[in-house]
Amino acid sequence: MIAKITGGQNTADLIRYLYDTRKKGHTDPHLVASWDGFAPDPGRADDFDATKRALVADLDLHVKQSERLDRAPDKHVWHCSIRAAETDRHLSDTEWGGIARRVVSATGIAPGGDPDGCRWVAVRHAPDHIHIAATTVRADLRTARHWNDYLTADRELAAIEKEYDLFQILRGDRTAAKRPTRAEQEKAKRAGQARTARERLRTTVRTAMAAATTTEEFVYLLQHTDGILVDVKHFPSGDVRGYTVALAGDVNAVQKPVWYSGSELSPDLSLPKIRKRLDATEPQQGPRKTNPWHQATAAAERIPRRLESGDDTAAQAHLAAFGEALDALPLRAPRAIQPQLRQAAEAFERATRSRIQAEHQHARALRGAVRAMVREPAPKDGALPAMFLDAAILIVVAAARWHQLRHHDQQVAAAHQTLDHLRAAYEQTAVAPLTVLAQRRPPTQVVGRHILLIRQTVPDHAEQVLEDPAFDALAAVLADAEKAGHDPKQLLQQAADQRALDDARRPARVLTWRVERLSTRTAPSARARAAQAHSPARRPSTPVQSPPAAPTAQPQPPQARRR
Repeated sequence: MIAKITGGQNTADLIRYLYDTRKKGHTDPHLVASWDGFAPDPGRADDFDATKRALVADLDLHVKQSERLDRAPDKHVWHCSIRAAETDRHLSDTEWGGIARRVVSATGIAPGGDPDGCRWVAVRHAPDHIHIAATTVRADLRTARHWNDYLTADRELAAIEKEYDLFQILRGDRTAAKRPTRAEQEKAKRAGQARTARERLRTTVRTAMAAATTTEEFVYLLQHTDGILVDVKHFPSGDVRGYTVALAGDVNAVQKPVWYSGSELSPDLSLPKIRKRLDATEPQQGPRKTNPWHQATAAAERIPRRLESGDDTAAQAHLAAFGEALDALPLRAPRAIQPQLRQAAEAFERATRSRIQAEHQHARALRGAVRAMVREPAPKDGALPAMFLDAAILIVVAAARWHQLRHHDQQVAAAHQTLDHLRAAYEQTAVAPLTVLAQRRPPTQVVGRHILLIRQTVPDHAEQVLEDPAFDALAAVLADAEKAGHDPKQLLQQAADQRALDDARRPARVLTWRVERLSTRTAPSARARAAQAHSPARRPSTPVQSPPAAPTAQPQPPQARRR
């Protein structure tokens, strides 16, 4: 159920509208409840006009009395419409009457058991909704205390949905971006645009923020974006105070650009909040020794554990930074998956905010790596984007779980929607690089040793890994890493230790990308490996025998068994 609450100055105008059968959808208007149960009902009276006047007079009684004392509020009409979902059953007049009484009580219009509550009526003129019309002057001539009436009504309707077995809508925490108005939607439709100017500008501003490292660069990127008008506000000192943006060609009735401030686009896009994020970006100093995609992936892979740390302000910061990574990803991803990635970023935008205040300093590493990533040329193949997307999918799974534990319903739905887009983009991107890797499948003897290592390292997921078609790709990257001087067992342990494989649909793919990234690090020298092997501090308390180089009874790899 959804409530919409407005105010007004004329009781007669509202009653006239509620009983006007010429309006679309208005059929059989009648009362289902009132302040005392005896209010005159024009819809059931022989003399409609006289009864309507009597109803207005009764509703305005305390307003007129307070006017004589010069105490009447400027807007004394309180109007609340309550609409059921399309899938809900049709409620009876008695049920709607009970709902109306609960809402006026919860909002403070007519608290239960208060004989001095405001006068009100509930009118039903359609099967799926009612209108509550009230005057906000009480019988003791005080003005009703109904602050935050929308929130209190919404909480009461949430309880009603459960009790009446109605559709339970996803309720927010007032941190969502403002939805486009009906006028904006109609304007976009007339212009042949699928999205409104507000939505398109929001995406543009978020992308600029995700790519920028300073406030000045953020403004510069906006100013050099095609089709965007930018008006920068300055303090007398010359420092940037704020900004507004408009779409070129989007004008109002007097042919002036329709400007939006950052906060009108989204709560986190005001300049002070953008500056706070950009100040928490790890600078990239000197020549980079590590591929920025690997840096970004490594920083992202730590997020699921951060979400389970118990530090909610840090967790919220990591979700916000990850949202920026999704905003930036289309800038360097293969063209074929850019639409899916943009949809994923737009969906996850709702999951980046909650009532929990983010401490953005906790996510410096990811934010800095993403900025470095967008400054590199686009990858020549899909391996690096697939590697990042593989990590991103598990982050969104963990984000949905984190929000669900905190009853952030809208954020949970946004995360689930994001998953659909990310998985579609990943499947489209990962096929080619995984196929190339699988073609380098090592000899059977080497594969056999790797099977034993997998059974030792990830016993809970071993069978799922070995039966996965991506196992050949995993065996190939393990063999390549071993040739480069890495210990494949250590790589597997690092890959498994830093990732909860329980969330992965295809753990073999997860391990493949993890090992592929870890193996790009410089392999330890022979002297370092020998010192490491003889170091008491690093020796396990119960040594595990490594598999022999050439076992006498070689296990059959999964592909050989299936053939």
